[in-house]
Amino acid sequence: MKAVAEPVAAKPLLPVEQALERLLALAEAARIEDCEAVPLAAAEGRVLATALVAGLDLPPWPNSAMDGYALHHADWQGTPLVVSQRIQAGQAPAPLEPGTCARIFTGAPLPAGADCVEMQENVDVQPDQRVCFTEPLSAGLNVRPQGQETRAGETVLDAGTRLGPVELGLAASLGCAVLSVVRKVRVAVLSTGDELVEPGLPLGPGQIYNSNRRLLVSWLQRLGCEVKDAGILPDDLALTRERLGQLKDVDLILSTGGVSVGEADYLGIALREEGELSLWKLAIKPGKPLTFGHFRGVPVIGLPGNPASTLVTFGLLTRPYLLRRQGVQDVTPLQFSVPAGFVWPKPGNRREYLRARMEQGQALIYKNQSSGVLRSAAWAEGLVEVREGTAPGKGDSVQFIPLSELLG
Repeated sequence: MKAVAEPVAAKPLLPVEQALERLLALAEAARIEDCEAVPLAAAEGRVLATALVAGLDLPPWPNSAMDGYALHHADWQGTPLVVSQRIQAGQAPAPLEPGTCARIFTGAPLPAGADCVEMQENVDVQPDQRVCFTEPLSAGLNVRPQGQETRAGETVLDAGTRLGPVELGLAASLGCAVLSVVRKVRVAVLSTGDELVEPGLPLGPGQIYNSNRRLLVSWLQRLGCEVKDAGILPDDLALTRERLGQLKDVDLILSTGGVSVGEADYLGIALREEGELSLWKLAIKPGKPLTFGHFRGVPVIGLPGNPASTLVTFGLLTRPYLLRRQGVQDVTPLQFSVPAGFVWPKPGNRREYLRARMEQGQALIYKNQSSGVLRSAAWAEGLVEVREGTAPGKGDSVQFIPLSELLG
């Protein structure tokens, strides 16, 4: 990968890492402290408010890891053993009679006096139903000891953990029917611009359908947010101020469009006049005009209006901000190095994120990387990162961020 000298910008753009660092600091300062108890069945995607502590040992008693025969290994001296009991999962066994073995099944409790289980494949059953063991035995063989997974009083999930299928299964294994979770983030979503029309309505001259609202509402719901659909803001400064002022009972106002430097970008004007701007103009492509500020004390993130820009900036910057507001510490999406299956001969002074997919072990990029082409993301499986001042060639190592890491 060849390096190219970075041109001097008239106004320095904020690097992606610094923008994310500032956003996370702002999110940490506005952490949501309210919590609620929810049934296990309703906790998918929520964030633990308090650590999950085991109330019992897992497993609660030694049990068999195999279908086979339980015995005290020292009792096997080459003479066939009598089978003194049969133990299935869910049964409470009697103590093992000395000099005998027990037929046992996977997950069944080990009888007192037994210290190993031999799998049935290594057992010869005699005509009189006594058994012989064909392989050496040892204490602990095929036994899951009590507390192997966790001990009572041990923290198994930290506060700030996002609850997915695995975490919910673990909570269920500990007998938890209700979990304490952070209150949902309340997000008002609005779009700006007279050119926007909702799907299902006829298009007028110069108008387009509003795709960003549906993209963001669906994405926010996946992230476990409580979404308030604030509709479309017209290109009118007085109405913009009025509509923003009505959004009081929310944790974040999330907009698309209207935050660049144009004289018709009324959202940006309203933030400058009645609030504050903490971030503006990032060294990212697509998505340069992302804005963070406050309107009358309510945090506002203004995303660029082009659909691919909206997708990139929400996934890489807004999503981590929302998760950190709920106390999630690890907000960095998984990414890994892959060989480029393309040539990118356009080094620039902004971090670029190309819509890409993996084919035959290399990353291929969509033919049209315009910020207005949402179809590129529907085709893609992830984003390829092209760092500032570099021009990756075919076979060069690039970072690949799966969309699955960003969308959930």
